[in-house]
Amino acid sequence: MCRLAATAVLMSYLIVLVGCGGGSDRRGITLPATDGSWVVRARMQEARQEVGVAALNGKVYVVGGLRRNGSQADTVEVYDIATDRWQFVHPLPLPLDHVAVAAARGKLYVTGGFQGAAAVDLTLEYDPVVDRWTPKAPMPTRRGAPAAAVIAEKVYAVGGFRDGASVSDLARYDPDADRWETLPPLPTPRDHLGAGAIKGRLYAVGGRNQTSFTLGSLEEFDPLTRTWVPRVRMPTPRSGVAAAVVNDRLYVFGGEGNARSPQEVFQEVEAFDPGADQWQPMPPMPTPRHGIGAAVQSTDILIPGGALTQGLGPTDVHEVFRVQTAKAEPARRFMSWAGLSLGRFAPTACIC
Repeated sequence: MCRLAATAVLMSYLIVLVGCGGGSDRRGITLPATDGSWVVRARMQEARQEVGVAALNGKVYVVGGLRRNGSQADTVEVYDIATDRWQFVHPLPLPLDHVAVAAARGKLYVTGGFQGAAAVDLTLEYDPVVDRWTPKAPMPTRRGAPAAAVIAEKVYAVGGFRDGASVSDLARYDPDADRWETLPPLPTPRDHLGAGAIKGRLYAVGGRNQTSFTLGSLEEFDPLTRTWVPRVRMPTPRSGVAAAVVNDRLYVFGGEGNARSPQEVFQEVEAFDPGADQWQPMPPMPTPRHGIGAAVQSTDILIPGGALTQGLGPTDVHEVFRVQTAKAEPARRFMSWAGLSLGRFAPTACIC
């Protein structure tokens, strides 16, 4: 006979855990006391996927990508967060897709990408004051579909794809010196990954390679010791994701390779807490997408564009995830029976 083990209300989720028998093996599962919510914002002026995205001085830049007809774009759109309006600025010097974009020292830096089918080693600097692109020192290696993050005003470019294979390249760009430095390689070669920086450490998550189209591995790089260590795997393996950091948590959005969806695109949002070495599910994307980038403004994570279906399917959708920061209640602890998996927090789980 089943007996009630625990009943809990978690944000917008109602979770009823029902256990069997009198098993004595219990363990604590920590569930988040807060999560977040989604809002819709003004659509982009041009639908694009495989874009580079970054925030700078209260504005969000969407760089390059693929158009609905599959052609490469040199387009750069800027979203003004205060006015909820988009405008075009000076285009890239050449059409590119699958670039990585980061903001440092008051400027944007575009690294890597594809020109046609060929990976490039380009580094381009955009100065919003004069609306101008300037070529900078090239990356040590060519690669498309890398990810980028900033630590101490230096740009880290990790992973990517070159000559038919995923790569493990890691390099650091110093804008002041206009110089790249090669660093120890990523343990798991991958492209179409996400990256973020938390407390001076770099995180590389998800993506794909020749072994798997959907990776869940998460790896952490310490620039001081120049070493990589594995962290707990992302619950939903996927590629073509967007990643962003708010309040020292790494949020991963969307992606492709979802065999359970007719569009083969993920709606999942999951957040990693390095201190707890733990992932938590978040409210799913209203519009599942891949080929996306993310930009952070305060506790808002803006996700413009991307694709609605695996492969080509650009959209102009623009949605914002607002991280809940209320701290009125600490995380709650619930008891569970051995072998119980909470999965995606289905409304009712019965282990009988």
